[in-house]
Amino acid sequence: MSVGIPISALWPQPSAQPLDDAALAGLYGRADRPHLRVNFVASVDGAVAVDGYSAGLSGEPDKRVFGLLRMLCDALVVAAGTLRHEGYRAVRLDERRRAWRREHGLPEYPTLVVVSGSLDLDPAQAAFADAPTRPVVLTRSDAAAPPGLTDVADVVRCGDGRVDLAAGLAELRRRGFDQLLCEGGPRLFGALTAADLVDEVCLTVAPLLAGAGPGRITAGDASEVRHLPLRHVLAAADGVLMLRYARD
Repeated sequence: MSVGIPISALWPQPSAQPLDDAALAGLYGRADRPHLRVNFVASVDGAVAVDGYSAGLSGEPDKRVFGLLRMLCDALVVAAGTLRHEGYRAVRLDERRRAWRREHGLPEYPTLVVVSGSLDLDPAQAAFADAPTRPVVLTRSDAAAPPGLTDVADVVRCGDGRVDLAAGLAELRRRGFDQLLCEGGPRLFGALTAADLVDEVCLTVAPLLAGAGPGRITAGDASEVRHLPLRHVLAAADGVLMLRYARD
């Protein structure tokens, strides 16, 4: 299979040999314990979007790793605002990636998990209505569900006033979702960081200067500074860098 723009390893073991999908999957892998991985793309000057959308930063190499990370996870966690703004569709994988999951004893598709304090969600959005596996919505105890939402998703209430993310993740793991992948947005990333729930960050750096205006990949209340060691650096032939940081 053609992999398009080549991706190679820069660190800790440099190699000019292009990495195929099997090699990339081995580098990112699945942890041997419950694990929350966060995946973002940013410009060189730290912007999280171009013209309001992350798609303006994401090229072929980033999309390739993006798909592989979805293949590796048990559940894909996203904030409701990002779901709406980015126009999320149903979480589906191609046959090759579904086959990989079957070979590794996993369901064919990861489960979509939406974090929403207000339950301002449209049950007719394809992310829900066309989902191959029933999504889960984490919300607070007093949020009113819109008509039809419980027909297409499991609504899990955790926390008063705001979503208790630690309790929400505990419930996901009770359901067997040990390997979690979060795709944002920035406020959810900030809240997960503040709650000390982030085990890994995968960051794609696009060779672009976006200029002033766009926000950072994290937002919200200030939190404690935590050390996150660098695990690998990959480079694509178009100048994109892919960085992986993870706890010991």
